[in-house]
Amino acid sequence: MKITVLTPEKEIFRGNVTSTKLPGVDGKFQILNQHAPLVAALASGSVQIVTGEGDFSYWNANENAIQVANEVGKQIQFNISTGFVEVLNNEISLLVQGYSSL
Repeated sequence: MKITVLTPEKEIFRGNVTSTKLPGVDGKFQILNQHAPLVAALASGSVQIVTGEGDFSYWNANENAIQVANEVGKQIQFNISTGFVEVLNNEISLLVQGYSSL
């Protein structure tokens, strides 16, 4: 499945993933392949993405630039303050505020 993670300032991740764990307002939840359609509000907390096959691009704060990588099973974690997630047709759109890498 594909995911795009956006902040008001920039895109911080785009690529294939095998799972995504999110801090929902009613508790943490996980999105896996073929998840039912969903729109949900997100609370403050940690987001965890596990990469799938193929290239992915991510914001590298140390380099202050977008980097491209290709590593299956890489766990990427970052914190958010709030946000929203939409899942539709095996595509995840994650819109977040207050992004900070771990």
